[in-house]
Amino acid sequence: MIITDTHTHLYSEAFDEDRKEMIARAMDAGVKRFFIPAIDSTYTDAMIQLEKEYPKNIFLMMGLHPTHVKENYEEELAHVQAQLAHRKFYAVGEIGIDLYWDKSTLGMQQDAFRRQIHLAKKYELPIVIHCREAFDEIFEVLEEEKDDKLFGIFHCFTGTLEQAERAISFNMKLGIGGVVTFKNGKIDQFLEEIDLKHIVLETDAPYLSPTPYRGKRNESSYVTLVLDKLADIYKRTPDEIAHITTENSKEVFGI
Repeated sequence: MIITDTHTHLYSEAFDEDRKEMIARAMDAGVKRFFIPAIDSTYTDAMIQLEKEYPKNIFLMMGLHPTHVKENYEEELAHVQAQLAHRKFYAVGEIGIDLYWDKSTLGMQQDAFRRQIHLAKKYELPIVIHCREAFDEIFEVLEEEKDDKLFGIFHCFTGTLEQAERAISFNMKLGIGGVVTFKNGKIDQFLEEIDLKHIVLETDAPYLSPTPYRGKRNESSYVTLVLDKLADIYKRTPDEIAHITTENSKEVFGI
């Protein structure tokens, strides 16, 4: 059984004490494919180092996270552009809009989101979307950009059935993580109405740990708890869920 974690920040400072052991735990649990989203330029070297250490297992994205869209975002976008021109990445992400922390940067976030979508189209790459309290704003941009070159993953999907269907209409898979195990997570109540072909697994480690680790540091091995929850929701075996979601990830990332 090969499990794919489509979204894990393995370079995070939260893993500085036990990174190798944490990755080994994940691999022992069947997680063989790790897709690593970018945050900003300060993490690029650490991401590339991880890829060198695990070249058959770790696949990198490049992008500017919406919460890191600050006054210097032009410089950060230039870094993203230079990196995409320089070497292979498997997605532009994570990108999007986050209105939970700071609404004052909305205009800059929208600009950065659009411009990174254009970069993804230029390099024929998927996008990986971060959305927090910003479904309407995200959908507005996607509506403007909708075409055959727009595709990717709606990371950490936490919306309604209607929002899920709309995300899928933009050629997005839904990234399902620890929230599906929460008692108040809500997405478990309608997920069975979404065809499995639209689903990929993720952890967002070190964030959003699934039950029973909620509130503690998340790690990629915990994706098995998400897998088991989906097996229960869809009345399929864990092996089947792992196979289908890994094939879905290959469809998105091309590897």
